[in-house]
Amino acid sequence: MVLTEKTLEEILIYLDNSVTKLAQDTLSSLEFQMNSDELDLFLSSQYDIRLDNLLQRKNSNIHHLESGIKNKTIQRKQTLLNTINKEFLSK
Repeated sequence: MVLTEKTLEEILIYLDNSVTKLAQDTLSSLEFQMNSDELDLFLSSQYDIRLDNLLQRKNSNIHHLESGIKNKTIQRKQTLLNTINKEFLSK
């Protein structure tokens, strides 16, 4: 299935919110004591896993996306991780 820009944007918004909530929950949990590099790696892998799952629900995957959309997704992921680092780890 070819995803529309609108559908991909909806997926990315949902993913942004999901990973941000995961970061909050992880940082407030006593079970997870991570430094910023470990948290960044954890969130990055969770982003990839969740993106793949969301795309599969639409009968697609990251390999079906055109390169411009892949690049947009990668940039969005990096922006989110940077925002999380600044917002939650700089405290």
